[in-house]
Amino acid sequence: MARAMFDYTKTILEKVSFDANLFCREVQKAISRLLPHEVQELRIWLEGKTDNNPELLGCLVYLNP
Repeated sequence: MARAMFDYTKTILEKVSFDANLFCREVQKAISRLLPHEVQELRIWLEGKTDNNPELLGCLVYLNP
């Protein structure tokens, strides 16, 4: 079940990646819903995502420990 939430989160983030503000709000929601190890996976995924979309780099602030 938890893996389904992680996959769903990635799907939502893909769909809203056109708007950095909306993307950051969804990242914040994801952090509150995901398990700690999934948040770490999300950080890795986001770092890869920001290679192609540098405007999303600001959202990584929410994932800092």
